[in-house]
Amino acid sequence: MRTTEETEGFDGEASNTSMISGASSPYQPTTEPVHSRSVLGGIRCDLEYLKSYFGILKVVEVVLSLIAFICIETIMMCSPCGGVYFFEFVSCSAFVVTGVLLFIFSLSLHTKVPHINWSLTDLVNTAASTFFFFLSSLVLACINHNTGAEIAAVIFGFLVTAVYGINTFLAVRRWRRGNGCQGAAQTSEYMRARTASRGEMEARPELA
Repeated sequence: MRTTEETEGFDGEASNTSMISGASSPYQPTTEPVHSRSVLGGIRCDLEYLKSYFGILKVVEVVLSLIAFICIETIMMCSPCGGVYFFEFVSCSAFVVTGVLLFIFSLSLHTKVPHINWSLTDLVNTAASTFFFFLSSLVLACINHNTGAEIAAVIFGFLVTAVYGINTFLAVRRWRRGNGCQGAAQTSEYMRARTASRGEMEARPELA
């Protein structure tokens, strides 16, 4: 009987000790729900970008470039074929590059690679696409044989040129605005450091 009582007393002390240690432990159980992690590791669709001017322009550029590429691919015979091949290369390249940029921006993947100037990258792509689409559409318009596929390709080529031109204008404004803010921040940081250094020199006149 004594052994049983001692055992029960020991169990009671151990239970009290565990309760006290549990109350004082910083690692308390929580009732907050555990959110399941996404398999894609935080990748999300940026609907705000897709609704913005740049997102809408990107979608229109991808669609028009694809239509222009399909139109030029339906041409069965050509002589000479240099203008057709040039337009085909430009439309395919613009579709792929702009589509990749749309994919990156719409999923916010560019935030995971901050050392790349994405505004400048987008500006270079839109400016180059504007120039080469205009040039290839002009060449195709001059040497076409008035077939339906060639006329449609020329029309969509000039349409996508106009869209790329608008995007280039907006991209230049955004790039200049970003450079202006960055330059102002650097100037402010320089002035702050200079003021702090001057105050330190005044606090210790023996260094003068």
